[in-house]
Amino acid sequence: MRVLFDQGAPVPLFQFLPTHQVSTAYELGWSHLNNGELLQQAEANNFEVLVTTDQNLRYQQDLASRKIAIVVLCSTSWPRISKAIASVVTAVENSVANGYVEVPIPYL
Repeated sequence: MRVLFDQGAPVPLFQFLPTHQVSTAYELGWSHLNNGELLQQAEANNFEVLVTTDQNLRYQQDLASRKIAIVVLCSTSWPRISKAIASVVTAVENSVANGYVEVPIPYL
C-alpha cells in the first residue's frame, strides 16, 4: 500500500509499516501544499492512505469526494504516538478507499 505522511506525522512511524511504501510530503516537495492540494497530489500519484495529525481536516475538506483513505493521529507527540503503535498500524492496514479514522493517542 502506498502511504503518505503529511508534515505532522512523525517520520519514525514508517519503520512500523515495513510492508508499505511510505513517503513524506516533505521528501516529495509537497510540504508547501495546503490540505486540498496535498490530497489532490496524493490521489494523482496513487497514494492510498494519508497519515496526518490534522484533526480539523474533516471539517476543512470535502472528504466524501476523495478516494484516498485518511488516518488521523490525535497527537503530534512522538513519545505518545509510540505508545499507540499497534493502533496506528491497525488503522493503516485496515484503511479503505474514502475511509476516515481517528486514532486516539493516550497521554503518557
